[in-house]
Amino acid sequence: MIYTPTQKQFLLAVARQSIRHYLDMNARLTIDAKDVPEELRQKRATFVTLTSNHRLRGCIGHLEAIQPLYQDVIDNAASAAFEDMRFPSLSESEFDFISIEISILSKPEPLDYKDANDLLSKLRPNVDGVIIREGRQSATFLPQVWEELKSSESFLSHLCAKARLDPETWKEGDLDVSTYQVESFEEER
Repeated sequence: MIYTPTQKQFLLAVARQSIRHYLDMNARLTIDAKDVPEELRQKRATFVTLTSNHRLRGCIGHLEAIQPLYQDVIDNAASAAFEDMRFPSLSESEFDFISIEISILSKPEPLDYKDANDLLSKLRPNVDGVIIREGRQSATFLPQVWEELKSSESFLSHLCAKARLDPETWKEGDLDVSTYQVESFEEER
C-alpha cells in the first residue's frame, strides 16, 4: 500500500508525540482509534529509526503485523528512544535534534536458494530487507542498510555478525533467509 503525504505526516507526528509523551510522563502515549484515519488502523509491521547528526540513535520494530499501524508506530518510537540496548535512553536535551524515519514492512517471504552464489544472485540491493535465522539466532537489516553496506557479501557478513553468528555463516548455504520490502519516509528537518 502506498500512503499519502497526509498519512505519512500523521504517522511522523504520532511518533514524535510518543517520544515527547514518554519524556514528560514516563508512560506510553494512547490515542483514541476513532481519531485515526481508517487506513492507519490496519495491522502492519513497522520499524522506527532515530538518527542524530545523521548517525543511528535507535531503531526498534516488528517483523510481523501484530497491531494497528498507528499503534505500532507509537510503541516502536518510544522503544527506539528508550529501550534500544545499544544506546542510553534519549535525554531531554537530545529530543529536538533527533530525526524520525518510519518503515512500513511488507510480509516477509522465505527466500529459496541452493548455495551461497544463488543467495547472492537472488538478493536485490536497495530493495530487499533481509532476515536470517539459524537455530535461535536471528537478525534483520532494513533495505536502507544497503546504503552503507553496498556489496551483498558485506551485507550478509554484517547481518550474520549482528545475529551473533560467524560472519562467514552465510557462505555455508543453510541459513533460513526471508526478504521483505518497505515503504519508508522521514521527517524533513
